[in-house]
Amino acid sequence: MADFARMTYGQYRELLKGERMPVALVNLNAFDENLRRALRILEGSGKTLRPASKSVRCVWLLKRLFEQGGSAVRGLMCYSVEEAAFLFDHGFDDLLVAYPSVQPSDMELMAMLTSSGASVCLMADCEDHLDALGAAGRRHGLVLRAAIEVDMSYRPLGGAVHLGVRRSTVRTPAQVMRLVRHAEKTGGVRVAGLMGYEAQIAGLGEKNPFSPELNPVRRIVKQLSIPDVAQKRQAVARALERGGVTLDFFNGGGTGSLRTTVKEDCVSEVTAGSAFLCPHLFSYYKDLNWLPAGLFALQVARAPARGMVTCSGGGYIASGEAGPDKHPVPFLPEGCKLLPMEGGGEVQTPVVLPKNVKLEIGDPVFFRHAKAGELAERFNEYIMIRDGAIIAREPTYRGMGKAFL
Repeated sequence: MADFARMTYGQYRELLKGERMPVALVNLNAFDENLRRALRILEGSGKTLRPASKSVRCVWLLKRLFEQGGSAVRGLMCYSVEEAAFLFDHGFDDLLVAYPSVQPSDMELMAMLTSSGASVCLMADCEDHLDALGAAGRRHGLVLRAAIEVDMSYRPLGGAVHLGVRRSTVRTPAQVMRLVRHAEKTGGVRVAGLMGYEAQIAGLGEKNPFSPELNPVRRIVKQLSIPDVAQKRQAVARALERGGVTLDFFNGGGTGSLRTTVKEDCVSEVTAGSAFLCPHLFSYYKDLNWLPAGLFALQVARAPARGMVTCSGGGYIASGEAGPDKHPVPFLPEGCKLLPMEGGGEVQTPVVLPKNVKLEIGDPVFFRHAKAGELAERFNEYIMIRDGAIIAREPTYRGMGKAFL
C-alpha cells in the first residue's frame, strides 16, 4: 500500500507537471497524521488542543483541524485582534489573542466581537493592558475578557541568567493576583484565563544540525526547565485557588513541549501549531516525530556548474535570530544542499546536487521552510494533495488579501 504521507521526489514531480512555479503545497496525508500524533500525546490527559493559527495562516487548513480532530480540538490561539475578528467572520470561535494590544481600533474590535457573541480573550501582562480593555468595556457596557501571561523563562542565580523569551514581566503568583484584583477594581474587564508558555522547551530543538556544538547545552536547559516550569505553573494555580479565583482556562505548552505539559494537572489545554505542517526546525527534537507536510517547489532555471543547479526564487528566510537554520532547506531530491555563501536567494537559489542526482532545466526542487506559518506570507494559495492527487487549491491569508502583522 502506498505511503502517501511520505511521497517521493518522482511522485511530487509528476503531480506538479505543468504548474507555474514557485508553488506551495500541503501533503494532507502528512498533515492529518501529524494532528493524530499530537492528539495521541493528549490521550488520557483530559486536556484539549488549541491550534496556533500563526503556524497555519490558511482558513481551509484551520477548519480541517477541527473536522479531523473533533472535540479534542477546541478554540484557536490567534496573533492579533484583527485576525481574531477575521476568523470569527469565517465561523471560528473561542479565540485567544495571545499577544497584547492597546491600540484603540483593537479595543473597539474586542468590544464589537464580544457584543456579537464571540468568545474572545486578549492577553495582558500589566495594568496598562487591563486599563485599555476595561475602558473599552465600560464604554460599551460590556465586560471584556483578558488572560494573564506568566513568564516561564528559566532564571537561575536569582534571575541573573534569563533563558527563555522576553515577553511578560509577570513571574510570581503575587503579581498574578495583583493583576486579577486590579481588573476587578477597574471594571469592564475580567481575567478569564492564564497562559504560561515555556519557549525554552517548546521552541528548542536539541538535535539542530546547524549548531551541533550547542545541542548538549540545549538538552541541559530543557532538563532543568521542565520541573521549574511545572513548579511555577502549579504555584500560580494554587494562589488563584486560595484567592477564590475561577478561570475559564489555563493554557500551556507548544509543539516541542506537548509531552511534558500534558502531565501537569493545573493546565487545562495545550497549544500546538508547527506540528501540523512540520517546518524543518521541528525535525530536530529527540522525542518528537512529525512528518514534513508543508513544502514549496522552485523550478530549475540554470545549470551553472557540474553537479549544481540554480532555481528561480527561494529566499524565504524565517524570523528569529539570524542564522543558517532560518534558511529553507532542500528536501527533495534527497541530499541537495544550499551554498553557504549564498543560501536562499532573493530571486534565484543555487543548489548543490548529490552525485547520484541529475536535474534538467525545468525540473522542480522541493524545499521546507524553517517556520510553519511564514510560508503562507509568500504564496497566495496552497495546493492540497491527498492520496497522491491534487484535491483543492485554497487561499492563504495573503491570498485572501490579509496581512495582520
